[in-house]
Amino acid sequence: MKTAQLVLCALCITVLVGCSDKAKELLETAAFEESQSNFPHAMEIYKELAQAYPESKEAEIARARIADLTSRQ
Repeated sequence: MKTAQLVLCALCITVLVGCSDKAKELLETAAFEESQSNFPHAMEIYKELAQAYPESKEAEIARARIADLTSRQ
């Protein structure tokens, strides 16, 4: 299941080609941290992204990842 979630994150990142560079960078960093099982840091980055770029597609993905990580705690 974890592998499927990481693949989904990678796919979402790939699809978001035309998005804000900073938002995209934050999403990629958060996904990397999550793939390294550094969930607290990933959560911080996802929250930063959702707050800084609330209307972006990356923020939508970040909010979904926040919800998923929160449900696992």
